[in-house]
Amino acid sequence: MGPLEGIRVLDLTRVLAGPYCTMMLGDLGAEIIKVEAPGKGDDSRQFGPYQGGESAYFMSLNRNKKSLTLNLKSKLGKEVLMDLVSKVDVLVENFRPGTMEKLGIGYESLKQINPSLIYAASSGFGHSGPYSQRPAYDGVVQAMGGIMSITGQRGGMPTRVGPSIGDIAAGLFTTIGVLSALIYKNETGIGQKIDVAMLDCQVAMLENAIARYVVTKEVPKPAGNRHTSIVPFEPFDTADSQIVIAVGNDGLWVKYCDVCGLESIADDSRFSTNPNRNENYEELRPILSAKMLEKTTEQWQKLLDDAGIPNGPINSIDKVIENEQVLAREMIVDVRHPVAGQLKMPGVAIKLSETPGAVRFAAPILGEHNHEILQHYLGYDAEKIKELIEAGAL
Repeated sequence: MGPLEGIRVLDLTRVLAGPYCTMMLGDLGAEIIKVEAPGKGDDSRQFGPYQGGESAYFMSLNRNKKSLTLNLKSKLGKEVLMDLVSKVDVLVENFRPGTMEKLGIGYESLKQINPSLIYAASSGFGHSGPYSQRPAYDGVVQAMGGIMSITGQRGGMPTRVGPSIGDIAAGLFTTIGVLSALIYKNETGIGQKIDVAMLDCQVAMLENAIARYVVTKEVPKPAGNRHTSIVPFEPFDTADSQIVIAVGNDGLWVKYCDVCGLESIADDSRFSTNPNRNENYEELRPILSAKMLEKTTEQWQKLLDDAGIPNGPINSIDKVIENEQVLAREMIVDVRHPVAGQLKMPGVAIKLSETPGAVRFAAPILGEHNHEILQHYLGYDAEKIKELIEAGAL
């Protein structure tokens, strides 16, 4: 039993930001009813690559969910949704602001049915402000939120972060919002609306970039793989590949110099403190680069590990899914899908000692749980379900 056992979530999301949130809630034990458009489903069902005719992209984001097809543009479809709202704790959607209201199922309407409903909305720019009605995708908010402007090689073009960090961050922040609202609901019985904007999340993640600009008035630029405040904190070529060294304080600097046989520069006034290493980076980098070429990555790892100095190789994805630490933490799991068969995917990152999360079952086939949900939650009989099918509501 996960910590959210007994929590029912109505999932009206699609593609990535919303499904990532509801996947996390499902991993933690919540019961997720994923509402999808009849005949088409979540847009990501059409995203490759495919295995056994099923989208691996969709399957990797929609495990631990049950699929209900529902035509929200039909009168009967909306009636079914209203019935479900009265039975759930949380509703999550990531439509453009105003879409739910146009359908007559916005928060103000739904809270009349269920005052304790937690309504979580994730969108590009949020439900207020001058950009509220603008459409957005991950690349758009990465660009507008400043992350691209500080990512890439020094002197090079702004670069999009590889994973869809705009969507994923919004999914994570929405999850935090839902969990916070559940605590408040448990104490008061009162629900509320959660409004998460992808752009807001990007700004919140800018770390020291805003602080640097506010203090120095210098606009941060891409700095490649080096850290903008800590030295050395970046990749180095070795005799056979590359290794990332993270010397996060002056104590580690002394240890690092000792391991590398660079005792002569450990106390050098140009390099003895982190501010001085930053100031004299162009002098220091060639010294360290030459030294790191003397051994292989594996040899350096052993020496640095023994000295307690943070380091690691730059793993390609094939190496990540075979890494002994990743596997020991069950961060790659095998999930069997009824159509696609066995599929590897990331595991549950939140490790709880008493109520651990789990990947309990694979992503659903479109409409797989129509009868189960309508009968179990709403008590609809076969005649009622037949009527919904004939009316095009399912």
